[in-house]
Amino acid sequence: MFYNYNSILIIGTEKTGGLFDFDGTLPIIALQFVIFMFILNFILYTPLLDTIDERNLYIKKSLDEATSVLTKSNQLNVKYEAKTSKARKAAKLDLLTYQKLYKDILEEKMKSSQLFIDKFLIETTENFENNKDSILTSFDNEIDSLSSQIMTKLLT
Repeated sequence: MFYNYNSILIIGTEKTGGLFDFDGTLPIIALQFVIFMFILNFILYTPLLDTIDERNLYIKKSLDEATSVLTKSNQLNVKYEAKTSKARKAAKLDLLTYQKLYKDILEEKMKSSQLFIDKFLIETTENFENNKDSILTSFDNEIDSLSSQIMTKLLT
């Protein structure tokens, strides 16, 4: 194996441009960077951006559907609240009507019961008055009879 020590010495002793070397490698590195950028853009970034765009469209579609469902549910909620409000008012009105009806029926029954009781008291009082005279006369007869018997016994 033969080594070319001269070329190694030339490379090692070659003078460089300092901090930045603007020789022929800079345009090649810049060209490689641009080529890699386009390759990465087509291979990696474009599919990734397409996936992100699809996801954004899906999210937007889902949000639109959710908004639509929320709007419909709010409309149904308002509709059913109106119906329940009407039903509550109707039930309250029916309840008041039935309470008044039952109150009227109760008052009517109370009046008829009071009339029956008054009539019964009047009849009982009249019967007592009528019977009182006959009972008193009967007692008078009994007393007369007893007093005559007592007198008879006393005189004998």
